[in-house]
Amino acid sequence: MDWGLNPTSFEYKTLETDPSTSIGIESVKEFSIHNAAKYIRKTVNIDQSSEEISKLSTERNPLFIEDVVFLKVLVEGNANLYYYENRYFVRFFYGKDNSNVEQLVYKTYKTSNSSIEKNVQFKQQLWTNLKCPTTDIARVNQLEYEKKNLINFFIEYNRCNNSESKNYEVQEKRDAFNLSLRAHFNTTSLTIQNSVDSNPNTDFGSKLGIGVGVEAEIILPFNKNKWSLVIEPTYQSFKSEKKYDATLGTPYERSRTIDYKSIKIPLSLRHYFFLQNDSKIFINASYIIDVPFDSSIESKRIDNNSNAETAYFPLEISRSSNFGLGIGYKFKDKYSVEMRYHSNSNILSKHKMYSSDYNKISVIVGYSIF
Repeated sequence: MDWGLNPTSFEYKTLETDPSTSIGIESVKEFSIHNAAKYIRKTVNIDQSSEEISKLSTERNPLFIEDVVFLKVLVEGNANLYYYENRYFVRFFYGKDNSNVEQLVYKTYKTSNSSIEKNVQFKQQLWTNLKCPTTDIARVNQLEYEKKNLINFFIEYNRCNNSESKNYEVQEKRDAFNLSLRAHFNTTSLTIQNSVDSNPNTDFGSKLGIGVGVEAEIILPFNKNKWSLVIEPTYQSFKSEKKYDATLGTPYERSRTIDYKSIKIPLSLRHYFFLQNDSKIFINASYIIDVPFDSSIESKRIDNNSNAETAYFPLEISRSSNFGLGIGYKFKDKYSVEMRYHSNSNILSKHKMYSSDYNKISVIVGYSIF
């Protein structure tokens, strides 16, 4: 599963053909995935202090509570480094020569004058308990309470003590960023309503159109690359004209014309479902910002006797937003096709007397540059 947070249970199989079995923390001493991850069950004192600014404690010392948790092993050797993360905080733990596991203390707190300070006791713990003859105090003072810094320090300590280190954070190179060119084939419809206008409501009908976009995708570093964040600026246009026959008894006809050009910016959360090594399905949920330019809706009246035209004040198309849902297929991380539904958007929100329903369904074909 490649959890983002430390688990309290997991599923396993004794044989690949067996059904999966769920087992909880109360029944497991440790478990591992070969060359990928290892977790051990420990009863530890863990600081429960919040790291949120609005919930910071005014107490400098950690607020320890005893708990049974699965600790993720980061470094294994003469000295071991462990990691724990839940929805509220991150904590590091260490153990040496089979001694009890203790938390490395790092705490942000608020002083009596409302300034924010940090308790970095973990540096004193490392200096006291994991100091090699070659270790310099400046080296310890430069440490940050984060994985890379602490992993390197523990590996250095084990090497200094002639102990081999097993680094469980060594991972295979992963594809963290994708850039794709995307062609959009759109079916778009637009209707305009005005309850106080003598002109009839306007239905521009459905039109086929093409858009082009560039998609940037960041793969999130957990859950086996199944989640990503996507932004895709896309150019699109919509042009149409609607004519009305002359009203009985009047010698003129009316028409409305729309020329709508915009950059749509979908911000999406994407989830992949792997089918085979080179094949996967994905779904998107998108919040879409629409930024129009050089766009308006114009109305005019044509006198059938003289052919004279009377133009009315054009309606400016305003910035709008809506939501999108998509489902697609990707092959060899290069080629993709997606069907996306766009919810209604009101492109005339600046005009209080007007409302509009702008709808679109897209078929999107993509090619990943890298």
